[in-house]
Amino acid sequence: MKKVVTFGEVMLRLATPGYQRFIQSTNLNATFGGGEANVAVSLSNYGIPTDFVTRLPKNDIAEWCISDLRKYNVGVNNILRGGDRVGIYFLETGAVARASKVVYDRADSAIAEIKPGMVNWREIFKDAQWFHWTGITPALSQGAADACLEAIKIANEMGVTVSTDLNFRKNLWKYGKTASEVMPALTEGCDIILGNEEDAEKVFGIKPEGFDVAHTGGEVNADEFESVCTQMMKKFPRAKKVIITLRGSINANHNTWGGCLYSDKLYQSKRYDITHIVDRVGGGDSFMGGLIYGLLTYPSDDQKALEFAVAASCLKHTVYGDFNLVTVAEVENLMKGDGSGRVSR
Repeated sequence: MKKVVTFGEVMLRLATPGYQRFIQSTNLNATFGGGEANVAVSLSNYGIPTDFVTRLPKNDIAEWCISDLRKYNVGVNNILRGGDRVGIYFLETGAVARASKVVYDRADSAIAEIKPGMVNWREIFKDAQWFHWTGITPALSQGAADACLEAIKIANEMGVTVSTDLNFRKNLWKYGKTASEVMPALTEGCDIILGNEEDAEKVFGIKPEGFDVAHTGGEVNADEFESVCTQMMKKFPRAKKVIITLRGSINANHNTWGGCLYSDKLYQSKRYDITHIVDRVGGGDSFMGGLIYGLLTYPSDDQKALEFAVAASCLKHTVYGDFNLVTVAEVENLMKGDGSGRVSR
């Protein structure tokens, strides 16, 4: 089976224990995470060969990170070495009416200093079937945006399927360009486009008619997003499928979760009621990992691919850390309706 290649930043994650606030915590739990690395871990867990491309310095923290990725069978042979630091993010997990908080410390990280020509994409894509990137990478620096565009163009030339998660992060776009200026040229080369209920609006100005995310009462209706999907496919005619994750946020611990996929028509998933969230960070990435697996495994069944993605990401909300450490069998059991949580003996 040909590999899936992902490209982006992996960071050291420092999280307060439990639901403690930054100001009261005396220690932090250390793990690693990042959108594209999270997708690679999911796919590796499902038995899909992966290759994660990034740039990390030559120091012990980077070695720790690479060892962690290797533990989950993620391909690390094309990680560039250079630069001075690994990016960090700090996480305070919210509860009930108090939202979670993320504080970034990733300026001047090794990958932010990447430039086109540094990665041998033609060599990497020789045995690849899929390339995935997210809107986080071009937000880091002009060099990272240019390197990402370089990869997309070469993947297009070589017949490699390209997917993106729009992943708009307003706090990252600080180098003088906006997402609206940079993202269109990159998204033009994508076959599969994923976003949440706000990404298309904040990046491209495309929004569903009559929808206000702030006044949903915790429920998000998939039908309202068909117009977003059709507008996206009109704007980006290469795209074969547009997918939107649908999160209804009742409070920090209780969300509804589902998704819709538009290809020849609108497909809607089962909706899950997640009442006791363990960790929602990486939820969208686990959806993307599940979606790529689903589209590769069930190429003629968009409904089943969507259901796999939603079930996989539903389970991610029960797993601490960025990585979705679940198996295909566990996802398939949930798809069949086994959500009881009974002990498996």
